Amino acid sequence: MRRIVCCAGVLVASFLAASGGRVTAQGSDLDAFMREVLAKRDGNWKKLQQYVLDERETIDLRGPGKVPLWGERHEYTWFIRDGFFVRSPVRFNGVTIGEADRRKYENEYLERQKRRDRRRGDQAAAAPSEPTASPDDLQIDGLLRQAREPEFVRAAYFLRFRFEEGRYALVGREAIDGREMLKIEHYPTNLFRGSDRRNGERSKEDRAEGAEFRRLMNKTSLVTLWVEPKAHQIVKYEFNNVGMDFLPAQWLARMEEFRAGMLMSEAFPDVWLPRSLDFQAALSAAVGQFDMTFRLEYHDYRQPEVTSKITVPKSK
Repeated sequence: MRRIVCCAGVLVASFLAASGGRVTAQGSDLDAFMREVLAKRDGNWKKLQQYVLDERETIDLRGPGKVPLWGERHEYTWFIRDGFFVRSPVRFNGVTIGEADRRKYENEYLERQKRRDRRRGDQAAAAPSEPTASPDDLQIDGLLRQAREPEFVRAAYFLRFRFEEGRYALVGREAIDGREMLKIEHYPTNLFRGSDRRNGERSKEDRAEGAEFRRLMNKTSLVTLWVEPKAHQIVKYEFNNVGMDFLPAQWLARMEEFRAGMLMSEAFPDVWLPRSLDFQAALSAAVGQFDMTFRLEYHDYRQPEVTSKITVPKSK
């Protein structure tokens, strides 16, 4: 998630969205429909108690003339250990990660997830298993018991939709993977929201300045959602800032474009899970335009093969 926050920049905020019912052009019906869509959003990742998936992470920075300046390619596998989804590194920029480094990363990652759940008062972690557990042999230590959504799901839902009545429009129908989706636009008024935690430490002028910045960000933002109507499932969404002239230091650099999007797939029957996550930004300066792309791809969802060892006692 830290990489996403760094690459997203202006997207480090919570987002609002929609509600549920029968879908027509009428606002109240569309609101009711979207309310049901959002109510069903969080259950998919834990419908199955065991599954494994792979991840590809790509970062590209290009300068004027599309000249490559920096790039990273990382590959991971996700598996369940001690009831938590654990991210295991496989290759960085084509180099296979050594076993010791991989296990160290897995153990540290698992401990962070356990601490996160304890801090948030969630379900306590299960008793630890052998530290040598890894996805190599697809042995899964325990069933899924994690109360908080794993990072690959949390990353995909970086837009934390909440309901805004009357701020949605049904603009058409489009097919994704051969299935007809409803295309719905969301015009937020409270998409970016400030935190109250440090308001007491800030001056009145600073609070007013922050409120005005959030108002302008909301005013220039558009969210488009593609929803599978029978399952009430958000299959795809895109975020666009359609005008960012209000950002400071326009004389030094200008944000020409910022887009972000997520795509889901039906990884298992009636189980929708993230397929990809994209951030794209274009920044113009005196020397030319710089383009940043950050992409996560989740693929090869599968249920683990569990092998059993049967010992036949020797005859006496």
